[in-house]
Amino acid sequence: MDAVKAKLDAQRPFPAAVTKNLHENLVLNWTYHSNAIEGNTLSLKETKVVLEGITIGGKTLREHFEVINHSEAIVLLEELVAENQPLHEWDIKLLHQLVLKNIDQENAGQYRQVNVLISGAEHKPIEAVRVQQFMQDFVLWYQNSAASLHPIERAALVHSHFVKIHPFIDGNGRTARLLMNLELLKAGYPAAVIQVEQRLDYYQALDAAHCNDEFEPLIQLTANSVLESFKTYFWALGMSEQVDELLKELYG
Repeated sequence: MDAVKAKLDAQRPFPAAVTKNLHENLVLNWTYHSNAIEGNTLSLKETKVVLEGITIGGKTLREHFEVINHSEAIVLLEELVAENQPLHEWDIKLLHQLVLKNIDQENAGQYRQVNVLISGAEHKPIEAVRVQQFMQDFVLWYQNSAASLHPIERAALVHSHFVKIHPFIDGNGRTARLLMNLELLKAGYPAAVIQVEQRLDYYQALDAAHCNDEFEPLIQLTANSVLESFKTYFWALGMSEQVDELLKELYG
């Protein structure tokens, strides 16, 4: 992954038109897939229309807000990337506040006060009374131990540790994927867009991490998603053949 990143970095700065197109594509796909994983029924094309400010008949207000909110959360995330500061609880709460904006104002940006179960998961999140302490420990781990990890590994573990705590009543998955990509983008990597078609593998990887401390499946899933994003960049730059040759050298 470092070799692929170095090849991409050698092409910077990208033409303005390419940067704009890549950004629009990222916001659309990231928003669509992250929401679809959580059950949003808007299609990719419908998500694009909602991002353009048009409502879709037959779809709920919540589904529309989930699209709008996620795109606004990406804007905040990009501001945090530009600041390049260590992660703080306040940043996490701000991102979550946007995720649940106009959906659940009472709980937006607020740690949960009740115990919860994750539907379909083997792991049970910690009791509500312990959330505050676990989140403080999570941030301390991030600010100390996580700095020595490779950015892709750090992004995957931030994602995993956050979801294991499940600090909010709703919106944890979307927030976790935002935090994962916050780490990748700060390190100069493209965002990892976990696709809805990968949902089963994704949930199984999270269960392996949370129940057995087996993090490799989630790290590999994250790395593969980053690689797909790299390919999109190279395609936009007209370098698909070159990167294919590089990947053959690296992976055989």
